[in-house]
Amino acid sequence: MHVLLVEDDAVLADGLSRILETHGMAVEVLGDGLLADQLLQRPEAAAIHVAVLDIGLPGIDGFEVVRRLRARGSALPVLLLTARDAVEDRVRGLETGADDYLVKPFATAELVARIKALARRNAPPPALLALGELRLDTSARRARIGERAIDLSVREWAVLEYLLQHGGRVVSKQQIIEAILPWGDDLTLNAVEVYISRLRLKIADAGVAIRTIRGFGYMLEAAHD
Repeated sequence: MHVLLVEDDAVLADGLSRILETHGMAVEVLGDGLLADQLLQRPEAAAIHVAVLDIGLPGIDGFEVVRRLRARGSALPVLLLTARDAVEDRVRGLETGADDYLVKPFATAELVARIKALARRNAPPPALLALGELRLDTSARRARIGERAIDLSVREWAVLEYLLQHGGRVVSKQQIIEAILPWGDDLTLNAVEVYISRLRLKIADAGVAIRTIRGFGYMLEAAHD
């Protein structure tokens, strides 16, 4: 996930970018509203999944960045950050076109969860995920190995879907938990191990393998002969 963070407090911006990067996000940091507006007009802005904007920015403020963005017809999800707790400021931000609003000080876990929620809302997964003989139809919620259907529980499906979406890349147990249960309130690290074990048995003949990368997590890849 590619996040644009526009925050003129350099210390805060550095801290937030480091936290977001630990959650697997690529973060581009700017400290000026006008520079953000210029970036959002360039072709490379298409790679951005979520913009996180402070309202009190030099150049032009966060409200104006959002207004210009929406005037250009962009549907890029925007989360506003501000120290202003007045209702009128929150209403103005949402009416200008922001998708969400977070008042400082805030818990970083909430920021991460809100960014992920905005990204999921704006970017539905592809209808078909495939690797080797394994096929997941995310629209019909059907899983197959070749022409044979396989039965998956809701949690097994969610874990396998996440692994397929990140095929060839290492994902941690915590990333899996946060992806399928953003607040991670009823799924433990040990439970993830159980689901991985079950999935290995169910997709053993699919030409794929779930590798354990010790100390890091798991990686789904095409099986090697």
